[in-house]
Amino acid sequence: MIGARLVEDMTDAERARAQRVESVLPALREAAEEADRTATFPPSHVSLLRDAGLLGLVVPEKFGGLGGTLRDLAAATFAMGTACPSTALAYFFHNTSASRGLLPLEAIEAGLFSDDEIPVVRAFAEKVLTRMADGVWLANFASESVKTAKANITIATTARSVDGGWILQGEKSFGCATGVADYYLTSAKLEGYDTAEGLATFFVPRDAAGVSTRAPWDGLGMRATANNGIRLDEVFIPHDEALAVPGAFTKMLTMSRGSFVGNQLAIAAVYTGCAQRVYDETLAATTRKTFADTGAPIASSPVHQVLIGEMTRQLQTAYLWLRYQLGIETVEPPVKPKQEVFTQWRLGKGAVTEACFQVALGGLKAGGTSAASMSGVAGRALRDLAMGLVMTFPAERGLLEVARVITDAKANELFAPAPHIPDSNTADAQAPAPEVAR
Repeated sequence: MIGARLVEDMTDAERARAQRVESVLPALREAAEEADRTATFPPSHVSLLRDAGLLGLVVPEKFGGLGGTLRDLAAATFAMGTACPSTALAYFFHNTSASRGLLPLEAIEAGLFSDDEIPVVRAFAEKVLTRMADGVWLANFASESVKTAKANITIATTARSVDGGWILQGEKSFGCATGVADYYLTSAKLEGYDTAEGLATFFVPRDAAGVSTRAPWDGLGMRATANNGIRLDEVFIPHDEALAVPGAFTKMLTMSRGSFVGNQLAIAAVYTGCAQRVYDETLAATTRKTFADTGAPIASSPVHQVLIGEMTRQLQTAYLWLRYQLGIETVEPPVKPKQEVFTQWRLGKGAVTEACFQVALGGLKAGGTSAASMSGVAGRALRDLAMGLVMTFPAERGLLEVARVITDAKANELFAPAPHIPDSNTADAQAPAPEVAR
């Protein structure tokens, strides 16, 4: 099975789950080129993955899921990445929603919530997991265009308390499965809070009043992810569809093993699967085609030997980083403290994505002008893998943060609320500015 190329020591249960993934790959592969050309997520993929039970891949069996772990998710996104990277990426983000269920439950077990908070937290967490197990597609919306210096992801979307629930206002600039998912699992900051303690999570129905889709996304990346983002204009969300307990968000994040919600490795597996496909296609093409004058395979030329050798080195670099990170995030009992696992990931994410991009670049060079087409595997992969260089954070930021961890013994926060900026029409904005010392 393709997933076993990454996770080489699968258990029998993991192999059974991986076989479900294997069964959908032909359909994903067949639709990939047209989906990329039209920049459209194939709607049929939702029922395809739902019918295979894969929307509950990482949901515990007691909630109706398949009981998979990060190992299963990494194998799945890797395998899907060899067939249709766009679908693999959208599927990854659906599965990240499970952290909003699993981590709060772990935080309850760790005694981080008070007796009166536990019922609310537990109800929301179990709702996340049971909906996923029932085949509900969840799009995880956190990222926004607002940036702050101290965090990778800054939340400016606001949640205002009203009778019976909350009113959401804001815009999410990044989130796969826009217009495809059943619910947008949306992060927002509670009114009156200026720290991460005020971050909350809401189930936003796709067709709720006040929800609209942003302009079509035409980015340098995976085009068939339905990655347009959403606008929220006075969207009402009932209390029982929200996890708005102050401090719940930060408490749950403390329970992850490594990367902030413990599943970010699986996004790098998408890129590695894509790179593996380029490598396989390049090797097949250059060994099959021959020179007209000598009859020798094109792969035998010195230039192609160098290119293939470098592609091999880069691909193996990605595998080494991924497998090591997967090992330290899943081994029981843990062998490294969370801070070391986190630091390792900040290096590993950049190393994997940079290496995968170099594989695609080598494939483009090895294919020559005839293969330099956006309908070809190498051409699409070169653009697709460019997204990995910037998604969440570029390699350079990872290096910077690791250096700060080492020298200052602290890491940057991942999430932060945007600071309050007075409206130009308010009294605060119209007040005279304080005199500046000269």
